[in-house]
Amino acid sequence: MKNNYYDPQDLKKFGSISDWQPELGDKFFAYYNSVFAEGELSAREKSLIALAVSHVVQCPYCIDAYTKDGLQKGIEKEEMMEAIHVGAAIKSGAALVHGVQMMNRHDQLSM
Repeated sequence: MKNNYYDPQDLKKFGSISDWQPELGDKFFAYYNSVFAEGELSAREKSLIALAVSHVVQCPYCIDAYTKDGLQKGIEKEEMMEAIHVGAAIKSGAALVHGVQMMNRHDQLSM
């Protein structure tokens, strides 16, 4: 019996998500691979973005994958941490800006 829900070995099984729905799985992987291909952004830049987003959405599989990918692309640990801070700042700012909704609603209900 596993001690926790997250098993790093499951990341190796990611490709098997197509097994039960090949058409949709194939479409996903075609899209996924095209997103991460060189384009206006370099593969290195995309890896940093993916690492930051992985932390924002709190996906341990993605964190593992894009930490490894970043290392393979020569991304330094300081760059990785800075990218994570950018993601954290955006997420916290998004939570805080919704405080304006609370303030507006408070004022409406308090009248």
